[in-house]
Amino acid sequence: MSLQEQFNQAQIDSKNLPERPDNMTLLKIYALFKQGSTGDATGDRPGMTDFVGRAKFDTWAAMAGTSKEAAMQQYIDLIEGLKD
Repeated sequence: MSLQEQFNQAQIDSKNLPERPDNMTLLKIYALFKQGSTGDATGDRPGMTDFVGRAKFDTWAAMAGTSKEAAMQQYIDLIEGLKD
């Protein structure tokens, strides 16, 4: 399977995990997915009152410079680890 196919499968698998990951893991999943699918964070940082949006943006922005391929592989590895 190609990296893109594995990434797509991991995305499907992420919706069927045996238990819900903690919030920090969910943020990491989000950031790796966005970095792997979109690349570096773009747009304005959400305002102070949007706590969730701001946390998601900050976690994604921290991945700046990570290649799409590296982020995809980290995402796949993380989802595989959570499936066990």
